[in-house]
Amino acid sequence: MTFGSLVPFAEPAHCRDLPSPYYNESHDRLRKAARAWAEEHIMDVAYEWEEEKKSVDPAVYQQAAKDGIVTCLAFGTKIPKKWAKPDGTVFGGVKVEEWDGFHDAILIDELHRNGSLGVGQGLFGGLQIGCPPIYHFGSQELQDRVLPDILSGKKRVCLAITEPNAGSDVKNLSTEAKLSEDGKHFIVNGTKKWITNGIYSDYFTAAVRTSGKAGDPHGISFLLIPNTEGVTRRRMYMSGQHCAGTTFLSFEDVKVPAENLIGEKDKGFKMIMTNFNHERVMVSLVGHRLARVCIEDAFAHASRRVVFKKKLLESEVIRNKLAHMSRVVEAQQAWIESIIYASQNLSHEEGNKRLGGITALLKAHVSITLELVAREAVQVFGGLGHTRGGVGERVERIRRDVKGVAIPGGSEEIMLDYGVRSEVKLALGLGAKM
Repeated sequence: MTFGSLVPFAEPAHCRDLPSPYYNESHDRLRKAARAWAEEHIMDVAYEWEEEKKSVDPAVYQQAAKDGIVTCLAFGTKIPKKWAKPDGTVFGGVKVEEWDGFHDAILIDELHRNGSLGVGQGLFGGLQIGCPPIYHFGSQELQDRVLPDILSGKKRVCLAITEPNAGSDVKNLSTEAKLSEDGKHFIVNGTKKWITNGIYSDYFTAAVRTSGKAGDPHGISFLLIPNTEGVTRRRMYMSGQHCAGTTFLSFEDVKVPAENLIGEKDKGFKMIMTNFNHERVMVSLVGHRLARVCIEDAFAHASRRVVFKKKLLESEVIRNKLAHMSRVVEAQQAWIESIIYASQNLSHEEGNKRLGGITALLKAHVSITLELVAREAVQVFGGLGHTRGGVGERVERIRRDVKGVAIPGGSEEIMLDYGVRSEVKLALGLGAKM
């Protein structure tokens, strides 16, 4: 059964009535519910939120929490039964025991069909990467204390790792958290930069240095810092993603309960690295949908626009552009699905070990693909693709947002190098002679 847009390559193959081994009726049910929710709440708000308000509507976030979307995105690929609705479902009538990595992927995909990286990330970007460490590594006491308010939408959370002098080089972070003499509090001092949703958040899942010096992976810890006395937030204005709430954070003698430590003290570096895998898949899914939006709009425009007495789609040059845009995105879909399938059939530890390298390569590939597709879509639109608002609005915005996919979670250059190094290490471990 065909679902969604009939424009060529605007939808994944399984939505175009092609068989797939990955999807079942529950996935179709979720996609239908997610698309209906997005159509009602966020499909037409991008220009208003991005260009005018430069902020998301808190009421929409509250609605997402009420409907169960926040819970789904907070946990990702596996949702604990205790957080399901009274009827045992989570969102779209999907039962908590049915939920898997493909449900997570579908939800992320549908929430970005409006073609706005800023809207999707402004609503859910911080939640998706800031909440998993609390669940995976936080104490039961910490989870019971903070998760109810986060999942209900009363409070928001984001991830705070990057610093002015520590981006891809996480080991170089210097924000310091010293344990008080009575052992009851950490005193935090330092800065964080380019923090998605920081301006909206009540909690910061922060990487801090609890011992050692900058450059040493040992001595880094995860700490849940509340927005309290000593925390200063300053909005940053980026080329795109205006309503994502990108923030500069400053911590000055911030007093944090020792119970807010996530996992073991001084052993947070490995937790950060494993959390990156989920973030990179998430960013890849977002970038992939944005590429499909470019293809959808380029095809639609080419079928309408008449130049030299014929439609653009009748031009071999334009069809060649559309063909190259489509082939890379269709191939990319298969790669994404293979990683999701492998991830949910490996243990958490084994998946982190074996999929880190190829996940990094995928993330780089997606941003490179998006840059190509966005550029070609703008060329198909001509001046309309270089104009804010109007028929080329989504394509123009995506072209500006490309670097919001290419840089966060690891730049293309770092991802490509890490991917190769990781795979070489795995090969040597298996006995390869290299």
